[in-house]
Amino acid sequence: MALVRITSPHARGNNRTQTIMLWVLGATLPGVAVMTWLFGIGTLVNIVLASVFALLTEALILKLRKRPVGFFLSDGSALVTAWLLALALPPYVPWWVVLVATAVAIIFGKQLYGGLGQNPFNPAMIGYAVVLISFPVEMTTWPIARGAEALADISAALPSITEALQRVFGSGQPIDAWAVATPLDILKNNKALTIAELEAARPVFGSLGGFGWEWVNLAYLVGGLVLIYKRIISWHAPAGMLGALFVMSLLFWGGSGSDSNGSPLFHLFSGAAMFGAFFIVTDPVSGATSKLGRIVFGAGVGILVYVIRAWGGYPDAVAFGVLLMNLAAPTIDYYTTPRTYGHSKAPRGMGKAD
Repeated sequence: MALVRITSPHARGNNRTQTIMLWVLGATLPGVAVMTWLFGIGTLVNIVLASVFALLTEALILKLRKRPVGFFLSDGSALVTAWLLALALPPYVPWWVVLVATAVAIIFGKQLYGGLGQNPFNPAMIGYAVVLISFPVEMTTWPIARGAEALADISAALPSITEALQRVFGSGQPIDAWAVATPLDILKNNKALTIAELEAARPVFGSLGGFGWEWVNLAYLVGGLVLIYKRIISWHAPAGMLGALFVMSLLFWGGSGSDSNGSPLFHLFSGAAMFGAFFIVTDPVSGATSKLGRIVFGAGVGILVYVIRAWGGYPDAVAFGVLLMNLAAPTIDYYTTPRTYGHSKAPRGMGKAD
């Protein structure tokens, strides 16, 4: 009798990792569209440059490690890292900033630890944090949001395509007409003024958050809810981060007078709040893995984001909050590992479990 070999059930279906990565990329598209409408082609240029640099860098490192290049590149993880990093960078940032950030993310954030699934820190946030500290001028130059009626001349507020490309590729200089501090930065560095006085002097505050930024955050919220609906991510870490950010900003709001730290809605719909909640803290490798652990992890990020925004040296702090909580993820998992069925206590020191 001949032995008949039947393929195991777990071998059927599409590449799960690749599918997840494609869903993540697709969920960012509403945010990409809004950022492109508000800030012009700079966001798209960032995505293209970061994607090319990431694939080339990963291919080179895989070649040096004598690993199959095509197999590992096809999982889409390098592309997702590049895409998320590109969305975190200011539009029209010089190309070499994108190169440095991407190389650091892929080499030191991912491949140095063994590749996909081995990294203790979020690779995109490592790349972002390095260039933010190293190149503060380039990393804090943002264009004015398109459509701000109080800012009047849109043609002067945004660069042409030629000017934008000159800015990106090094032959252009920052353009004062469109370079502006973000709403978070303006609020942070003008504590002596009331919200009304700030709005009169610098009309950059919208109905919910910073002008334009509220629409960016709403777009990422939509994308994040799609990921939750498709069960690509769980709700625990986003809820923990946004809930903690809301509570902290409510407790230390200070009203609309001088020395205000901004309302809860302002903090939820300004900067990278929604982007960080749904696309960064949900990283399954560098974050906590148990359900309770994800809530604790997200809450820790939310608290750190608010503390640094209100009293630290940076107007937004998603990258620093995530990286600091990455350090705490193993401890969080140790204390939040669920009880195994049939046992009275959860096993400690037995690795991650959900």
